[in-house]
Amino acid sequence: MARQLEEQIVGRFPVGRRLRVLDVGMGRGAQALRLVRAGHHVTGVEQDAAMIATVREALAGQPEGVRERMRIIEGQAGDTGVHFLPGSFDVVLCHGVLMDVQDPDALLAGVARMLAPGGLLSLLVRNDDAPAMRPGLSGDWAGALAGFRTAAYGLKRLTSTLAGIGAPLHTWYGVRVFTDTAADGEPLPDDLDALLAVEERAGRTDPYRGVAALLHLCGVRG
Repeated sequence: MARQLEEQIVGRFPVGRRLRVLDVGMGRGAQALRLVRAGHHVTGVEQDAAMIATVREALAGQPEGVRERMRIIEGQAGDTGVHFLPGSFDVVLCHGVLMDVQDPDALLAGVARMLAPGGLLSLLVRNDDAPAMRPGLSGDWAGALAGFRTAAYGLKRLTSTLAGIGAPLHTWYGVRVFTDTAADGEPLPDDLDALLAVEERAGRTDPYRGVAALLHLCGVRG
């Protein structure tokens, strides 16, 4: 997914431009740290104190110039309007957050307001268009049947929502098409490069991307 995000940033902004990035619900800060090391100014919002401590620890090992470009705010994803003015950022990340909030439409509208004109909104969401796929592949038949009854917050609805909040969908990818059923702690395969190449290709190719465990959507502020 990091490669997909980099591809969108490189394709949208001039080379060498230092972007203002907001990472809403930054978690352990993998994307935020990668972007700040690339020269961008990153603000991370996170409510979990343990996660913030993890990011601060990782940041402490970076050069001073990198540390100066990173700002961390303890707060909830829905509070962006409290901390920032509309249009304050060139890129807004909201990865793995929507599935944990009761009103994702309101959260999306709030984070989209943070984008400057032409800004990029990057979302990582659970693929509710195919909720029976993962349990079915794992042999969890009861879970698969329950998945068919899940109310979808999938690609079609997200596309409509993004258009309605002024950040229409620009492109989208599937994430974890083949690998989501791997057990936690399972050792990496010897042919890891081949696996990554297959996932990268599948995430861009129909019909495979449509049944991925996660969707990576990129909208652009009009």
